[in-house]
Amino acid sequence: MSTTLPAFVRGDLDGFVGLALDNLVLLLLISALCRYLLGFDDALLLGTVLPGAAVSLLVGNLFYAWQARRLAAREGRDDVCALPFGLNTITVFSFVFLVMLPAKLAAIAAGSADPARAAWQAGLLACFGTGVIEFAGAFAAGWVRRHTPRAALLSTLAGLALAFIALGFLMRAYAHPLIGIVTLTVVLIGYFGRVKLRGGLPVGVVVVLLGIALGWTLGLAPTGPLPPPPKLSLPMPVLGALWQSLSVDQFLSYAAVIVPMGLISVVGSMQNLESAEAAGDRYDTRSSLAVNGIATLVASAFGSCFPTTLYIGHPGWKAMGARAGYSSLSGVFIALLCFSGTIAHVAWAVPIDAGIAILLWIGIVMSVQAFDATPRAHFPAVVVGLLPGLAMWGALMLKAGLRAAGAGSEGGPGITEALLPAFHAADVWAEGAFALEQGVVFSAMILSAATVAIIERKFATAAIWMLVAAALSATGLLHSFRYTGADTVLSLQPAWTFVSAYLAAAAVLIAARWLTVADDSGGH
Repeated sequence: MSTTLPAFVRGDLDGFVGLALDNLVLLLLISALCRYLLGFDDALLLGTVLPGAAVSLLVGNLFYAWQARRLAAREGRDDVCALPFGLNTITVFSFVFLVMLPAKLAAIAAGSADPARAAWQAGLLACFGTGVIEFAGAFAAGWVRRHTPRAALLSTLAGLALAFIALGFLMRAYAHPLIGIVTLTVVLIGYFGRVKLRGGLPVGVVVVLLGIALGWTLGLAPTGPLPPPPKLSLPMPVLGALWQSLSVDQFLSYAAVIVPMGLISVVGSMQNLESAEAAGDRYDTRSSLAVNGIATLVASAFGSCFPTTLYIGHPGWKAMGARAGYSSLSGVFIALLCFSGTIAHVAWAVPIDAGIAILLWIGIVMSVQAFDATPRAHFPAVVVGLLPGLAMWGALMLKAGLRAAGAGSEGGPGITEALLPAFHAADVWAEGAFALEQGVVFSAMILSAATVAIIERKFATAAIWMLVAAALSATGLLHSFRYTGADTVLSLQPAWTFVSAYLAAAAVLIAARWLTVADDSGGH
């Protein structure tokens, strides 16, 4: 029986509010970093970068909405939810601080008359390179999914969702408790209480309107002076500038950032597909990831330096009642904001706090799914997979605290190995958190997958996963980091300590076949 999803259902409005807000926050972050750190003028930022990002979001969201309608028609279902899609938070920070800012500083040192343009072109190269890796990875991701336990795929996402969505937004909610706790309570009633608001009002819309009203009452909005009148900025291809940026030497200079970011995007998107399947929507791996890569390539072709990715949160959007319309509406809305130049006006009027309760709820649902969609016997593997994401969040909090105290700034102490003894005295092993931060998606998936194999007494399979970890550590994609004085960043140098540790673990697992006997007594 063929079923056609409606263009828009009531639940799409809730999903649209959350997804559009998430992308809006990142676009505002990009605006601030590009303007104040990289020195982009309005012509480059508002006339090229933001419209270029909007084009990629429009392309991706329209495709994933169409894909959802196609799946609904093929399977005769009316509960299909489109894959959420948007800008990639990790690459925004990585490209700005590890690619574009160094390019700007190098241009200044070389006496360039336009260092901001040098930073922009380096960003175009990084975005293009990531898109190529994302597209190429689409043809191998299906095989990886078939050979990786679900607990490993879902727990990795759950750890990141718990740390960076749930915990992060919970802290913000309690920083402004009147708006944060009140809107969170409405979200919990509407989504966990199994009730509907009288009059059929969408929960997400009520939450945001309530948040806006409380934000204005508490002085959290408007933010700053009223922006100048908007100016129309239609997207235009920048193929000439992109071609100029495609230098082998320049690519090699930033390969240590581009290659890991591309691979992390592929693995993360693959995990999101597994999450969608666990929620009941099985999408084709190759086409889903290929379009993800194409959207990133489109971004670079139209002047954006920032890749796109499949988002965490499909089960949450689906539980809200979102179907296909939330995706297409989000893409169109963001495009209109960027093309019309009104994005600053929305940011002026709508406090971020108005919608954080919805995003916090998404983080909770993602964490629950890791347990709900895996066999009970694999729950220990899920917990193991949660830990690296939490460790990464802890590493970021440590460094944020150090910077707040003046470390890494001019005249202050550097974030270096010299600080480790003080951490050790407080029983905080910061270097372990810094190591887990690098390649966190890989370490979480590998540790969880190995734990699943151990639970099933497939010790040789667990050993293979440890050998994979050793290989990634040897290439520098896993656990390899260096101190910059203001941060710890990925270093594509072999992490020999971890190579030897994983090899030793593999040897132990191989030996376990002969050194152990089965014990099903239930004792521990």
